[in-house]
Amino acid sequence: MTKKGIHTVFLFLFCFQAYSQSKNDSLYVNFHLEFNKLPFELNKKYVSASKDTLSIETFRCYISNIQIQYSDNFVFYKKNSYHLLDFDNPNSFQIPITKKSDKLISKVTFNIGIDSLTNTAGAMDGDLDPTKGMYWAWQSGYINIKIEGKSTSCKTRNNEFQFHIGGYREPNYMMRKVEFNCNSNDNITIAIDLKDFFSNINLAQTNSVMIPCKLATELANDSVKMFHLE
Repeated sequence: MTKKGIHTVFLFLFCFQAYSQSKNDSLYVNFHLEFNKLPFELNKKYVSASKDTLSIETFRCYISNIQIQYSDNFVFYKKNSYHLLDFDNPNSFQIPITKKSDKLISKVTFNIGIDSLTNTAGAMDGDLDPTKGMYWAWQSGYINIKIEGKSTSCKTRNNEFQFHIGGYREPNYMMRKVEFNCNSNDNITIAIDLKDFFSNINLAQTNSVMIPCKLATELANDSVKMFHLE
């Protein structure tokens, strides 16, 4: 091997080691999808609390403003942090927050959705880029949660259901806060159980929510129940 080749190999190994070390030193909040406490599978048939047989084809959800509180009451907060969880992008469910610490984490807090100030600022880039398919228009702003799929209970075209939950103006302000007490100095794992989203939905009667409205507000409330600290 030439000197140039050896140099390239060592450079690659150095970069890989530095990346691995950086990843190991980072504190992550890891999310994963479930249905009835079992690992979620795209397009698999599930049964809801209302006995609807359904399959889910799309899941996207905004997580914003994650805060980590330690046992000494110090709070790490990254301003203007917005993360789009997208089942089509598995890496999106692993969110690096800060460096790991020996201090115990006593609480983790985050929002489901996008705050009103960001909504009124107009479409932006990164995970807030409109090409992500989570932006209606400046009048209605961002979609906080998008869940789409099919069910034989739906008397719609191709038996489809669509739930796009968003809105930043009262009385249809959809962002919701989630807070967990914990006792750990390691990565935090949070399950999202989609069965809980459908807990109060009868798909034969309700299979499409596409605008901010009273029903969307109720579903935003139910969305908080999906999140469980593990």
